[in-house]
Amino acid sequence: MSLFLAINLTYPSLLMLRHLCLVIFLLFAYATNAQVPTTEIDTVGVDQDSLSKTRFIKQLGNGYFPTQFLDIDLRYLVKFNQYEGFRTGLGGVTNDAFSAKYRINSYVVYGFRDHRFKYRIGGGFRVNAPTNTWINLSYTDDLQETGSSDFITDKRFFSFFEPRLLNINLFHKYITKAVSVEHSISYHLLSETELAISKIDPTYDYLYRLDGIDYKNWHVSTAKIALQWSPYSTYEVKANDAIVEKEDGYPKFTLQLTKSFKDVVKGDFNFFKTDFRAIHKFKYNEQSFTEATLTTNIAFGDAPLSHLYHAYPNNVNKPTIIKRFSVAGINSFETMFFNEFFSDRLATLQLKHYVKPFDIGKRFKPQLVLISRFALGNMNNIARHQNIDFNTLDRGFSEAGLEINKLLFGFGLSFAYRYGAYHLPTFEDNLALKFTFNISL
Repeated sequence: MSLFLAINLTYPSLLMLRHLCLVIFLLFAYATNAQVPTTEIDTVGVDQDSLSKTRFIKQLGNGYFPTQFLDIDLRYLVKFNQYEGFRTGLGGVTNDAFSAKYRINSYVVYGFRDHRFKYRIGGGFRVNAPTNTWINLSYTDDLQETGSSDFITDKRFFSFFEPRLLNINLFHKYITKAVSVEHSISYHLLSETELAISKIDPTYDYLYRLDGIDYKNWHVSTAKIALQWSPYSTYEVKANDAIVEKEDGYPKFTLQLTKSFKDVVKGDFNFFKTDFRAIHKFKYNEQSFTEATLTTNIAFGDAPLSHLYHAYPNNVNKPTIIKRFSVAGINSFETMFFNEFFSDRLATLQLKHYVKPFDIGKRFKPQLVLISRFALGNMNNIARHQNIDFNTLDRGFSEAGLEINKLLFGFGLSFAYRYGAYHLPTFEDNLALKFTFNISL
């Protein structure tokens, strides 16, 4: 899979780079550790060893370091953000060698700036192998970025690097107790249903005013259902009856519905959310294609800021281009400042065209990516959100840019320019220049 990382010229980012180098070293050590007999070659053994290496590399590329009974989740080893500072810990999920019917999926991390442990205790049991049906239970005490909206089915489609985390500063604490059911309706249609109760406590000075009451923190009781449809992907069934995606097919569609209930297990608010995403790739040849991502998000009712939407901004609130030189995201708006816009109705469209790599040398094949992004949104009842200033996206936000990847050891550059209705008076405030890092495993 393709991995993207942008390197900020700060000590935390250097530590992340050191961790990446460690992972690459472990990969190299494993890949070069094959032993071949000096007399007679055991072709079966060689084939098995090759398959074992392939599985190892795939797991590592997905962000896991496999051991005998536990796949260690590398996401939790080292991270950095503006609220926690360094965030480090350990997490993982048990594999089939532990049990094909039961699993434990937990983590614990510590933030060195807020001096607080965060953790998740979770597990599940499989009730039907052919349909890959699991019932999961979890208790989570952690942080979440305000305005972010995740699809609960996305945890099955792993993203190793989360480069935006370095610059995020608007979080809310949450304690969530949840029970969920995963079920494959068919090979191409995955579903997940979740019932959860959460206590939300913003880490910043914010009040949600509703019916004359100012809420500094609140409880929500939610029911979610999500569907992931991949009609053109191909799948295979493993020996343990697990269904695994063998080859990506496009388009892919995801729909998620969320209902919050007032006065149900202490729930404070009634609201309803619908989130939709479509991803399509237009392939011209093996190395040149266009990727289009369309998302729509709508929230009805009495939803506080924690459950509304931003457009995944990724620009640091600093005065010069050099001081904003930081992390290029994967599907984020590079010229949109953090906490600049929030919406209860939002639509975004992102287009990325990958040009065939330039064949300059055997080890030097840089690739140009042309990017265009657009966001449109609005919000009702802005006055309910106290002690925070933000704009809406009712006039439409536009940016265009490019990436030149794999310039040196996988490093590249990202450039973006903000234009249109939200173009800023100072020219350099409309620019974003960042590093990228792109490798394939």
